[in-house]
Amino acid sequence: MVRLHRRGVSLAPRRCLPVPEPQQPPQRPPHPRTTPPRRRPRQGARPPQGTRPVRSRKQDERPRWGMRVATGLSVLVLGAGGIGHAVVSGLEGGIGRVDPFRDMKNRPEGGHGTNLLLVGTDGRDTITKAEKRKYKLGGAPCHCTDTIMLVHLSADRQRASVVSLPRDSYAEMPAHTDRTTGKHHAGHPVKLNAAYAEGGPALTVRTVENMTKVKIDHYLEVDFTSFMKTVDAVGGVKICTARPMKDAYTGLNLPAGTHELDGGQALQYVRSRHVDVAADLGRMERQQKFMAALIKRATSSGVLLNPVKFQQVSGSVLGSVRADKGFGTEEMLALGKAMKDFGPASSEFTSVPVGNPSFPVKGIGSTVQWDAKKAKKLFQALREDKPLAPAKPEPKPAAGPRQPPAKLVDVAPKDVRVQVYNGTPKDGLGRTVDEALRATGFTTTEAPLNGEVRELKRTLVEYDPRWDRSAKSLATALPGSELKAVKGQGPQMRVTVGADFTKVQRVKAEPRETGEFATVRGDEVVCP
Repeated sequence: MVRLHRRGVSLAPRRCLPVPEPQQPPQRPPHPRTTPPRRRPRQGARPPQGTRPVRSRKQDERPRWGMRVATGLSVLVLGAGGIGHAVVSGLEGGIGRVDPFRDMKNRPEGGHGTNLLLVGTDGRDTITKAEKRKYKLGGAPCHCTDTIMLVHLSADRQRASVVSLPRDSYAEMPAHTDRTTGKHHAGHPVKLNAAYAEGGPALTVRTVENMTKVKIDHYLEVDFTSFMKTVDAVGGVKICTARPMKDAYTGLNLPAGTHELDGGQALQYVRSRHVDVAADLGRMERQQKFMAALIKRATSSGVLLNPVKFQQVSGSVLGSVRADKGFGTEEMLALGKAMKDFGPASSEFTSVPVGNPSFPVKGIGSTVQWDAKKAKKLFQALREDKPLAPAKPEPKPAAGPRQPPAKLVDVAPKDVRVQVYNGTPKDGLGRTVDEALRATGFTTTEAPLNGEVRELKRTLVEYDPRWDRSAKSLATALPGSELKAVKGQGPQMRVTVGADFTKVQRVKAEPRETGEFATVRGDEVVCP
């Protein structure tokens, strides 16, 4: 028997009691909203298990980093969309529970807002052999953290600040007992990701709190399997790349452009460390970009607002998720409703400031040493519930028809110098192209000339091979143009407009980090 309520559905069986006779017969049938119809319980509905856990004072949660964002986020979106208590409480039973705060003493004082530690482990026990081969997930797992992010949700639930903590960060491990050997260890230096291997979630939380002086309110942990299933559950995620990305270690192979990544491809994208010289620091930037894209897809996905579809895909997703005991159904629903208008623009991303990316430590190797002064200021801003990104200027109303979205390029247009030539008999075409290129940001000479050839069929972009990245950005703005390398030409590009010219495509480079803490907003890094 199911009893319906205006604010949700309770699946708990209730004992039937006799209804007393009314003193006066009713004049009309009871209103259907005051006498809920009785229905048979849905097949497969699971009743609440055990006593509801004690909740922490602060209810927090929200975007989790790419590997974990959609799982918890999907539950929040369900709550915000009014799907109800029954669906969420049924899904909660599939989440593994841990107690990372047990016996913790001398913790930092709580600040304003809520802090969540997001941990991605390299667990791969349930991944099939075919998937391991396809996505290069062979080898034994290290039982350590592959990704660590500190997420701060503002007290007004209008902003999520995500701070990436490099897994190779130099850390001072607190005194503890090894969970595997039972041996007691005094405090000693390690890489941050070793805390999980030695002491699991509890030691990881203790270590992060010692390093940041930020009190952790909730803990969420996801492995490779859950990550792939989460991405597939929301229908994949769109990623835009300004240049080709290739990593032989993970099998990643993406040409420049826009891509719809499924779970396995997304895992390759967020794990790749050998795409460029930035190594693990570059990987963190891609993880943040992916997280923003996943927030965008999850918050706009019909899957998350369809209870039938959501239940079909969520059971297996939640099977490998672990969270602290205080993050239960009521917290998910309350937070989801408070964040119903949350989207990529509500999130901001940064990494902890680094002082020395290759700090040698005897017996450990090369570690990432934080910039102590800047890091202290960053975490103080989190404790004080302050935004990390500078205030965003009010957008100016667009003049004329709406412009098509700009394509992503590797080099910002303002850094590309261009001389335009008219290669056709059409008077004024050179000036038209010069003005259009300048309007999208290119640094033109503002003095177009006539080309030597006046019957050119295809627009030509000539460039010095030393500035090939700039040339590709310019060619993207001129669809169908031909690239021609000319040694010794110098940094200035030469564009000869052909008869095939139709338009100048708007382009933009990936946004550079801004503000004191080198922060980017989610809406700045997602695909147009």
